[in-house]
Amino acid sequence: MAAKGEISWKRRTEDGERLEIYAHRVGDRWNFYSRQKRYDRWQPLEQPPLEDWLELLDSVRRRVARRLLRPEEISRVEKTIREHFPGTELDT
Repeated sequence: MAAKGEISWKRRTEDGERLEIYAHRVGDRWNFYSRQKRYDRWQPLEQPPLEDWLELLDSVRRRVARRLLRPEEISRVEKTIREHFPGTELDT
């Protein structure tokens, strides 16, 4: 089970390789990490793709609904997505 400030998921790269991703909140920032296999070391993901930000946003929304995160975290993540990916349409 991830710690309160951590959210994780799995996805595949363009090459079809399986990746585990986790995002960890530090203050008002989210840091992303990835690894390929369970026992690999987590590597910082400096420029997470939009796909990972949208996955994080979805997870944050679900955690807010379950009262695990504060509601303002949704707007904070949405703001960061708009800054990194201008013109992105976000479902509200």
